Amino acid sequence: MVAEAEDTEDESYAIDCPVLATERLGMRAPRESDLEQLVTLADNRHVAEMLARMPHPYGEAEGRTFLAMAASRRVGIVYALTLKDTGTFVGCAGLNTTDRGLELGYWIGEPYWKRGYATEAAHALVDLAFQRTSIQVLHASTRVINPASRRVIHKCGFQYAGQGMLNSIVAGQVPVERYRLDRKTWTSLRNWMHF
Repeated sequence: MVAEAEDTEDESYAIDCPVLATERLGMRAPRESDLEQLVTLADNRHVAEMLARMPHPYGEAEGRTFLAMAASRRVGIVYALTLKDTGTFVGCAGLNTTDRGLELGYWIGEPYWKRGYATEAAHALVDLAFQRTSIQVLHASTRVINPASRRVIHKCGFQYAGQGMLNSIVAGQVPVERYRLDRKTWTSLRNWMHF
């Protein structure tokens, strides 16, 4: 579930965490066997400085803390992103509860950048959020200096909603662009894509 009943009064965020499959990715809960690849990819300042909660350096202790947090599902649902043909771990994506509502998040390890994996995972999670909850709006944000993430957000149909600040463990207080996708727009996009 995205949020336990005692964590929020709005049960519209509640989502089971099914295994998902896209054209090239398997999306499942992170597990102990991901630890080595997780640490290798997450121990990258270029990745960490674009995110709020990823520390740098990132070692085994940080990886184990992340796996425990993901298993607890107290802050949302988290997926390990793996290549369908090899099972190789390439990053993570998820849906998190925030003060604005449900928010899409993702990161891809640098060796796998520019292959469309983030967009593929994001599409799957946008669909999951609207199909499995009663939310009316899904949120996303990106650092203003991250054009690759902005492209992912645009490809999913999100609309610009303004700027704000993000407190990043690695980069400190940084400006972000905020985006939103409402249910009506998502429905229209889904219908249009089926023609």
